[in-house]
Amino acid sequence: MAMLGKRRPARPASGKSGLARQEKSHTAKVESDDSRLIIERLAHDGRGVAHWPSGKAVFVDQALPGESVDVAVHCTRKRFDEAHVRELHSSSPQRVTPPCAHFGQCGGCDLQHMALAAQRWHKRHVVADLLARQGLEWPGDIGCLATDQTAYRRRARLGVNVDRDGHVLMGFRAQRSHRLVDIHHCHVLVPALQALLAPLRTLLNSLDAPRDVGHIELLATPAQCVVVVRQLNARPADEQRWQAFAEEHQLVLGMLVGREKSTTQGVKMHWHGAEPTLVDLLTLPTTGALALSFAAGDFIQVNADVNQLMVAQVIEWLAPVESEQILDLFAGIGNFSLPVAMSGARVHAVEGNSAMVARIAANARHHQLPVSGQQADLNDAGGVAELLDTLRPDAVILDPPRNGAETVCQALGRLAASGERPPRVAYISCDPATLARDTAHLVHGGYRIKQVAVADMFVHTAHMETVMLLEA
Repeated sequence: MAMLGKRRPARPASGKSGLARQEKSHTAKVESDDSRLIIERLAHDGRGVAHWPSGKAVFVDQALPGESVDVAVHCTRKRFDEAHVRELHSSSPQRVTPPCAHFGQCGGCDLQHMALAAQRWHKRHVVADLLARQGLEWPGDIGCLATDQTAYRRRARLGVNVDRDGHVLMGFRAQRSHRLVDIHHCHVLVPALQALLAPLRTLLNSLDAPRDVGHIELLATPAQCVVVVRQLNARPADEQRWQAFAEEHQLVLGMLVGREKSTTQGVKMHWHGAEPTLVDLLTLPTTGALALSFAAGDFIQVNADVNQLMVAQVIEWLAPVESEQILDLFAGIGNFSLPVAMSGARVHAVEGNSAMVARIAANARHHQLPVSGQQADLNDAGGVAELLDTLRPDAVILDPPRNGAETVCQALGRLAASGERPPRVAYISCDPATLARDTAHLVHGGYRIKQVAVADMFVHTAHMETVMLLEA
């Protein structure tokens, strides 16, 4: 999940999910002779799984269960091989024609060859499987929060490069590669961002130094679009061209000029005009329209429609009332805090980023909502225990980053075992492996899983959000 104008942190390891993604290759990439395999199932990341006669596993790109395929191995490892389809002999009924012309080259949207219903079934199965690996059986249905909208992505980072022949390339990285795939259309971008691709390409070709453009970040809000350009060297004439482009297309323009010397020494953003205050809109059945102000570097969910479904589901499950105290941990800009407070419940929002804490406070004042904010390190066991002991909340909302909320869940599990527990916990996760790990702490402490739903936040990919309700 990109943050505009900020260096992306390295993605933390998320626990094994049947793929052993962290195992290092023991040989260089090789090509093998074609071999016919029957695809048995899907791995958690959506690749087909088969086995050689020797029993060694093979993960096959773009292959579906039941298909008979000839494969070519492109990477061999000690415990498994990675391969791609050389020839498809029998096709799964779940196979469809990918809607995007760049499928198979661009590294995004790697499930476009699978029907949407099958993608969503697979995501529910992944959650159930990861829970089972933790010894957590969930006999109930796993719901699915989804819309019919596949042009959903309101944020994107476009790489820019110039090839050896001087052609300007603009697009996304190839799968498991730094190679840039030149794209002219992106099937999953919201229309407002899709409409910018062609004029951006024209602009890049007009620059004096297109090689100095590192990347372009795009964000669509309900009221306006934001473009942030990473420029490696100061180019006054090119900067004027960017400013004219922003004025012509009525965009908010930010520029980062210079080279970062380290991960801790950043490059200051400067805006064409005043620094913008952006607004996201949540329209929920129980609360109506709610405006959340945020800055370009703040985290917001990439799929606005599914985010609204997710927030509405959490409110329905928690059913907060005026007399209750709700604790919202990893609160961000108040995506859950403010809608929950509109029910009348008092909300205490905790976030590690001080700027976002200030944003929550400002949004709460604007809407006159009973929300207090606090900056805290939620990986500090002592601080988490003190927070829970001081507030004694009626319900806890967790919406952590990919590495999860293990420290918080361990603390909640200890409270549950002692009988002094918050009665309800709503956990929103962007990594089902860490969700399963953390849920085990809660269940072993005495909580019970009451509801589970997958939110299809990232259509045509194996990524998902998962929403869970636990009760003591």
